[in-house]
Amino acid sequence: MMNRRTFTSALAAGSAVALMPRLALAQKGPAARNVVLVHGLFADGSSWSEVIARVQAAGLNATSVQNPLTTLPDAVASARHVLARQDGPTVLVGHSFSGMIVTEAGEHPNVSALVYVAARAPDAGEDYTALAKKFPAPPASAGIVFDGDEGHLSEAAFLRDFAGDLPEAKAKVLYAVQWPVKKALLAGKTTHAAWRSKPSFYAVSTEDRTINPDLERFMARRMGAKTIEVKASHLSLISHPDEIAQLILEAAQQGA
Repeated sequence: MMNRRTFTSALAAGSAVALMPRLALAQKGPAARNVVLVHGLFADGSSWSEVIARVQAAGLNATSVQNPLTTLPDAVASARHVLARQDGPTVLVGHSFSGMIVTEAGEHPNVSALVYVAARAPDAGEDYTALAKKFPAPPASAGIVFDGDEGHLSEAAFLRDFAGDLPEAKAKVLYAVQWPVKKALLAGKTTHAAWRSKPSFYAVSTEDRTINPDLERFMARRMGAKTIEVKASHLSLISHPDEIAQLILEAAQQGA
């Protein structure tokens, strides 16, 4: 049986073989040499493997946080623990739900820039669910199944609405290792909005069926983020890792 650690190692090894050669830092070198990446719901830290291989090849130290998916304070504490271990300016990157974590933990003094990848980006104290209801509901919402206080995406919703632009075989592997989310996590609210004081970058997934792309555009515009649009599903970090890695490298150029 493949556990999370085995799967992570296997993906990392495969990514290393297929390193994308063209990504490079500007000649002056980056202001940040570290990048910390946080995964969202229905995933684990291995979801960043394709991006990690690319930013490592460009000279950045990368760490993927294993988000416990229990409560927002627990998730923020896990990210802060990793941020505290960094030896200097660090780009903090979040996908999907973990934009909540980036928004809160991004206040850490080691964080020099924030990158949101098809991610939530609430304001301090904002009810994200209420904000999201101002836009048409994405199809994936109907595919969340709860067993007691733990939720996961059904296989059909995962393949169609979460990982829709990935080969089916690869999407099924990702489905098999999705990590369940506790209901308590979904009720959390941020108390800070780090994007109000830190340089911010946002990658909109134009074909997203998990977060409404217009909601992503609204959040990116509100924070004044440098924004790119990627013709991708919710999992642009896997289907379009070159573009996501390049955005992270651009964020690394920001002054500390």
